[in-house]
Amino acid sequence: MRPHAPRRRLLTALATAAVAALTATATASAATPGFGPLPPQNPATAPNGTATMHGDSASSDTTPYAGPGTGSVNWSRTALASACPTVVIGADGYPVTLCTTIFGQTPTVHLLDPATGGDLASLALPKGSLFGGVYAYLDQSGALVVVDGDDNLLRIGHHQQGGSWKLTVDQSTSLAAALPAGDAIVGLSPGWDGRVWFASAGGVIGTADTTTGAVHTLSTGEGIGNSISTVPGHTAVATDHALYLLDETADGTPVVEWRAPYDRGPGRKPGQLTWGTGATPSFFGPGDGTEYVTITDNAAPHENLLVYRVADGPAPVCTTPVLTQYAQSGTEDAVIASGSSVIVTNTFGYAYPALPDGAPPSVPSSASFDGGLSRIDVDADGGGCHVVWNSTVKSAALPRLSVGDGLVYTLTVSGPTDVIGSNTFAAYSYAALDPATGAAVKTSAIGLGLLYNPLQMTGTTAPDGTLYQGTETGVLRITRR
Repeated sequence: MRPHAPRRRLLTALATAAVAALTATATASAATPGFGPLPPQNPATAPNGTATMHGDSASSDTTPYAGPGTGSVNWSRTALASACPTVVIGADGYPVTLCTTIFGQTPTVHLLDPATGGDLASLALPKGSLFGGVYAYLDQSGALVVVDGDDNLLRIGHHQQGGSWKLTVDQSTSLAAALPAGDAIVGLSPGWDGRVWFASAGGVIGTADTTTGAVHTLSTGEGIGNSISTVPGHTAVATDHALYLLDETADGTPVVEWRAPYDRGPGRKPGQLTWGTGATPSFFGPGDGTEYVTITDNAAPHENLLVYRVADGPAPVCTTPVLTQYAQSGTEDAVIASGSSVIVTNTFGYAYPALPDGAPPSVPSSASFDGGLSRIDVDADGGGCHVVWNSTVKSAALPRLSVGDGLVYTLTVSGPTDVIGSNTFAAYSYAALDPATGAAVKTSAIGLGLLYNPLQMTGTTAPDGTLYQGTETGVLRITRR
């Protein structure tokens, strides 16, 4: 047993208790049978559901909060001339969004007014890689944790001064010495011991102690294009060749618990940003929300959902083809993972306005966007998986499951979406889906064209039920009427 195991068990127990309390406050909770529990509440983040791009440090893409629902909705748009993939909300209720400007691709943090969605303050950061303006999280104090283009791990706080708001860098820890020249941080996630885990595009995985400045790393020699996920005692990182489950030694040095290679396919698929899995790993399970970890592979013609039992190592519980209602499938989205269920979104053929530097040509060179989702459940005996439904809903965003009201929230698209920069007539709508069937039970038109294009980014529901959805040019604020 490692020396820090007793501390881990204590933290796990405390986190589980916190989750139980938080779940008890979720509205209606008519949580759909079979979904939940939420993952353990990470003590280093804002509340689950609003702490990270994917809701929590486990990347479950679930929330305890009920959303706008199936009635009439109102919406407004905050124009920021930026794509805004990350919207997080702390205990004070103020949304913080990390955006990348359309012109110059400069990462910029914005503080929004929770009453109107208006832009209260902004702070531009040194430019780095495309993904440097994507993945971040909100810590337990409400500060945004992000890496800038100079490889500094920053905590950015929002403070009211003389009646107006200001965003400031409250802490900075250099990670530059841990990275080879030309490399850049891709993903961040906090551990349970106060250290911050990070992963780079070039395959470096490490931890940083922001109190002492100590940084410890290992190198996989494989590319990384997505974020990373943490639960008590485990960190999951997906490279362009394999899924890694990691722990750490007493000084914070990452240790590989197991490595599971996957089928990376013949090349980058259209609708994906990198060659390999398009999914951030997601922890889930019907017990404490951490028994399983899952990603999608990049097999052709159809990708597979891969589910692993955390305790058992690299042999998958199942390798299940998904989105087989179409000739080909693939995804750049993380999955929704809750209880024994996983929901996968098809992004094959989705057109992005920009690709990461060095992205290889897609295979095939182009494709139409079909959309669609699949739900896969782990068998009751844990011995395999089965497809529950395939849906033709054309989701243009990464959906999120509310265990508070038992609905999946997203934006859908209709009309021409195939050619980059020529989606003027694509129509976007708010949608609530039934996770029992995959059918849309509510849609409401939002608008036409790139002003409303969510670029397969995920929305975040505030405790009051307001849905904040990043788009290609700003943030939508959707509320119950």
